[in-house]
Amino acid sequence: MHISEGVLTAPVLCVGAVLTFAGLAIGLRKMDYEKLPEVAVLSSVFFVASLIHVPIGPSAAHLILNGLCGVLLGWLAFPAIFVGLTLQGVLFEYGGVTTLGVNTFNMAVPAVIMGFICRYFIKSPRLAVRVVSEFVAGAGAILLSGLLVAVCLVIALGESMDSAAKLVVLAHIPIMIIEGLITVFVVEFILKVQPEML
Repeated sequence: MHISEGVLTAPVLCVGAVLTFAGLAIGLRKMDYEKLPEVAVLSSVFFVASLIHVPIGPSAAHLILNGLCGVLLGWLAFPAIFVGLTLQGVLFEYGGVTTLGVNTFNMAVPAVIMGFICRYFIKSPRLAVRVVSEFVAGAGAILLSGLLVAVCLVIALGESMDSAAKLVVLAHIPIMIIEGLITVFVVEFILKVQPEML
């Protein structure tokens, strides 16, 4: 769901960079030494999961797993996603350096929001409640990210990007379902083997 270089206007890029800097500051302040390996692993998972891209206009469809990052890391999803996006931008030119702030914000904020909303329900002793909340966390983060990308495109380029923005959201519906299911399986596995991670 990267927005490519040269698509957004300078004001949108600047706002995205400032908001990402604020999110990184909060995330790094909350990070302690014990969480560092977990952040590194999830940053790697994010990096690898989003390597396979299907181009869609000024963006691309791919796995993101930001909902999983949000459930497991909370605010620490900001530095994890930022590192993954930085490596992708530098090594593979996915997104890019100028769009790093906007892309990080578009993927990390939904992660934090869905993690915050769903974390309480994920600790429920009832399996049905857990599974639904895990699915919502994974799918909801993709939906919110798609909407944020669409908003950025429309704000930056007006009605000329309206159809591309809609296409970006619609193309991610299958990815929402896949990510919801992945989040269910991963979180349920973690709850069985190492529940203290949550």
